[in-house]
Amino acid sequence: MKNILYTLTAAILLTLTSCKETKKVEETSKMEHVMSIHDEVMPKMGTLGKLVGQLKPMADSLGVESVEAKAMKDLQEANKSMMDWMQGFGDRFDAEEIMDGKELSDKKKEWLKEEEEKVNQVKENINSSIKNAEEILSKQ
Repeated sequence: MKNILYTLTAAILLTLTSCKETKKVEETSKMEHVMSIHDEVMPKMGTLGKLVGQLKPMADSLGVESVEAKAMKDLQEANKSMMDWMQGFGDRFDAEEIMDGKELSDKKKEWLKEEEEKVNQVKENINSSIKNAEEILSKQ
């Protein structure tokens, strides 16, 4: 009878411990996913600047209502959205949470979901503004 009780207790403790570890792994995985989106688009920031530089002379000569000026503005806004996102993300999470998988509070778990949505929007803004600018420039 004692053996059954010990075995049952050990099984319950193992289950509880593995559930806690599973949640931590899920949090770490979500953080890694958010950071991978950032890492995917961050190298494109130089492209944004280069394209703004190419569009600026055309926008200046054609005026603020030109497609070139609007494309340049979209690139600048995409750049700003990335800078704003990084600032806000850094304000919400510390380096240990971002880099080392430190366990997140319930509030920070909610924030991480919000940040995932935001960084996906940043990615969309960057990719679409680059695509649009490149299409405009290819017609010149």
